[in-house]
Amino acid sequence: MITLNDIKKAKTRLDGVIQDTPLTFAPNLSKQLDAQIYLKKENLQITGSFKIRGAFNKVATLTQEQKDAGVVAASAGNHAQGLAFSAQYFNCKATIFMPEATPLTKVSGVKAYNAEVVLTGQNYDEAYAAAMAYTKANNKVFVHPFADNDVIAGQGSIALDIYNELNDYDILVVPIGGGGLISGAAIAAKALNPKLRIVGVVASGARAMKESYEAKNAIDSMAVKTIADGIAVRDVTPKMLNYVLEYVDQIVEVSDNEIANAILFLLEKQKLVVEGAGAVSVAALMHNVFDFKNKKVVAVLSGGNIDVTMLSLIIEKGLVKSNRKMNLIVTLIDKPGSLKHLTTIFQECDANIVQIDYDRNSVKLDFGQANVTIALETKGEAHQCNIREQLSLNGYKFKEI
Repeated sequence: MITLNDIKKAKTRLDGVIQDTPLTFAPNLSKQLDAQIYLKKENLQITGSFKIRGAFNKVATLTQEQKDAGVVAASAGNHAQGLAFSAQYFNCKATIFMPEATPLTKVSGVKAYNAEVVLTGQNYDEAYAAAMAYTKANNKVFVHPFADNDVIAGQGSIALDIYNELNDYDILVVPIGGGGLISGAAIAAKALNPKLRIVGVVASGARAMKESYEAKNAIDSMAVKTIADGIAVRDVTPKMLNYVLEYVDQIVEVSDNEIANAILFLLEKQKLVVEGAGAVSVAALMHNVFDFKNKKVVAVLSGGNIDVTMLSLIIEKGLVKSNRKMNLIVTLIDKPGSLKHLTTIFQECDANIVQIDYDRNSVKLDFGQANVTIALETKGEAHQCNIREQLSLNGYKFKEI
């Protein structure tokens, strides 16, 4: 088993290479949740994720002969960037296998460190199989994203960083994919404070580790589907499950909607760009999926490499959910002046039109009718209720989309 001393050695190797990311108190979130919430902002780390910790520690421990042979990895993105950076630092070649659906921002991030990228497979596990075959055929060193002691020790350095700034907190909340981060962090944190409670968070669409934890036996998922692509791991490694069973006190899950809410909250209220996997710890707090009232809690924001397209979609849905945007289809009589009358109603309600489309050709419409699809900027639930009321009073049929 990995020891605190292994993790301290890893931290020494990392000192001066990686960012000393902020650990900051979150006053608004703390007030909202009746707890003292601190955020460990690894989304601000070099390469945008904690993964550089484990990857760098692993490459640093290789012999020169191993470095000369080159390193290989399979990754959904963050481990890939961490290993690519580390390989470039030590002047060795890196070949990274990534799932075909990996966001462009992560692929570009890997290539920026001069690593070779091979896009293959529908998920991490299929990319992993291809990477292993390539490693054996070319006599290279495979750097596992989580099931490697040197990688785990490197990830555990995050707990040392937290402890150096805050040594009296009660709960550490950590995202779980394969289990490398939570294993390393829990080993270090509990060695420093045995009373500390460790809570892991999985996405509902990738809950293999939670099911395995509860069954105390490795149970693989048939498939994974979540916006938290960094923790979308299908299969559970028995070695990692043993670490998790030994050191983790509880595993909870959050849905994609809850993750999206957390991403939007962090963006709007904390001014932080955080990817789905990085936001699950805050999602678990915001949606009260475990007990932490009146406790001092550290939530790890594990990464910030979110695809811009995904972020745009989350913002759009978040605006609708928070009643700041309203999407309607309004049916009206297709004659001159009808559209003007409709827009006058919105003007009188002080609702700003941001998008509009006029359809008179749909087969679902009766002759002489038209559908107007319209997007409005609104000012909350009461404002939207007034808009609905005015449309009804003026005889319009409408539905929200």
